[in-house]
Amino acid sequence: MSTRTSQPAGGALLISEMKEFASFPKATQRYIRRSLDVAYGRTDPMETWARDEIEGASISAQGRFYKQLDHLRMQIPDDSGLDMIDPFLGTLVTLAAFDLGQDRLPNFNAFRFLYERLLGAAVRPWLPAAFCAAASLPHLHPEQRRQLLQSISESAATAPGWSSREPVFWPEWVEKIDQAEAA
Repeated sequence: MSTRTSQPAGGALLISEMKEFASFPKATQRYIRRSLDVAYGRTDPMETWARDEIEGASISAQGRFYKQLDHLRMQIPDDSGLDMIDPFLGTLVTLAAFDLGQDRLPNFNAFRFLYERLLGAAVRPWLPAAFCAAASLPHLHPEQRRQLLQSISESAATAPGWSSREPVFWPEWVEKIDQAEAA
């Protein structure tokens, strides 16, 4: 666990984000940590996360998709930047479609949690649209589409404004310690 901020994070804020992360299923927590490792090169994702060839192929594909993140961060329009929607939203929906297609982000909250960390606070106004578009695509099973689309609350979809506060909790892989060796 770590924080990425130039200013000290309020303890309540950090704990709130940690509690939100802890509320996600274990597979979702694992996928978020893996995704952050792929995006930021924190560890060797193949060594840390690939349990088999299928997961290794998924990590390789994720790495190819995530190469677009730096460019995407620079393209985030302000919330009234309609002239910039095409280059930005198309790429964001493509990345979201990949991540939702991995079947590890079961709802909007998990998606938002990950994407706030991948792209920063400025992406918040665009996340409901990207999520709904990606969750509606035919590459997902109809039941998965239904569950994803039902997971976005009315308040998230119709928010009158968004916080500009950057996330402070960044989950990381923690190696298990053998209790016998630690003693």
